[in-house]
Amino acid sequence: MADPSAADNYAGVYEGRLQPGRRPALLIVDVVMAYLTEGSPLFMDTAAAARDANIRLAEAARGAGIPVVFTNVSYRPDGSDGGVFYRKAPVLKAFIQGSPLGAVSAGLEPRPGEQVFTKQYPSAFFGTGLAEALHAEGIDTLLITGYSTSGCVRASALDAMQHGFVPLVVREACADRHPAPHEANLFDLQAKYAEVISEAEALAVIGAASAEA
Repeated sequence: MADPSAADNYAGVYEGRLQPGRRPALLIVDVVMAYLTEGSPLFMDTAAAARDANIRLAEAARGAGIPVVFTNVSYRPDGSDGGVFYRKAPVLKAFIQGSPLGAVSAGLEPRPGEQVFTKQYPSAFFGTGLAEALHAEGIDTLLITGYSTSGCVRASALDAMQHGFVPLVVREACADRHPAPHEANLFDLQAKYAEVISEAEALAVIGAASAEA
């Protein structure tokens, strides 16, 4: 007898669904040049398509008056502020202060008044003040995008849920080094922690929030 598929195995166990709230924000996680520059140790050939989806979502959010929030990564020259994470993943030296690889992608640059939270760990929330800033604005829902699906996107979506935000992870606007971890992490996020939605569904959430504003 063949083993059941993952979907069959999870059926009837993890089937809860989250609905968007009334006040969403777009959280763009680490869409920076390290993942888009050929020759970079972090380059992903899937990153450009996800970056383009982020550009479209950011333009829609701005047009609807929905906050657009960014994260990036930066370390001291010795990496001492990265702790165990920096020791585990020495490739993070790509993000030493001043490296051009840490810059937000061209075409997606933050606009005046948009907040950028600089982090040293996978989650956008850890040690950054992001949760407090979002709560102060009355945000209840986060459209989460960026790099990488299995790393900082996953960590940020999990922490978003734990801080009381409804996490909506936008499939086409996320990327990973390989399809296997990308799909596995989207599957697990959908099952337990978040809603994984399409770009079209994300645009509908933005449109609905704009109509209610």
